[in-house]
Amino acid sequence: QFEGAEASFELLMERALGNHKTYFELDGFRVIVEEDKGNADPLAEATVRLKVKGIAEHTAASGNGPVNALDHALRKALEEFYPNLREVRLLDYKVRILDESKGTGAKTRVLITSGDGDETWGTVGVADNIIEASWQALVDSIEYKLRRDERKGKR
Repeated sequence: QFEGAEASFELLMERALGNHKTYFELDGFRVIVEEDKGNADPLAEATVRLKVKGIAEHTAASGNGPVNALDHALRKALEEFYPNLREVRLLDYKVRILDESKGTGAKTRVLITSGDGDETWGTVGVADNIIEASWQALVDSIEYKLRRDERKGKR
């Protein structure tokens, strides 16, 4: 499950050993995709509710798809506290169905490759819901960047 997702594996090990630092806490998120007869493309919008350093953040953003909107909303909530996240780019996004016999009800694995100009890293999310799997991979990507920069003394 962690092939190509070494950053998620490192974070998993830290969690298992009790050494994981939490940079933000999720209160909830919502993603809406709206098809409008007047527009050629569907509109995707995400809302994210977090606590960052004890401060409640509630942001919304749109994107060209639900995962893109979720990524924008998450960054919007965090970049004020962690400006170094502006360096991060999502370089690749792959989805794989883990049990093909279940069709659209199958468990989904999302692999994300991210980079910041200095390094490239991979993260993974696995869930019955593709948006939840994407969220897990996005969060791991951001936490890995924050953890790595903190260890290098960057903020």
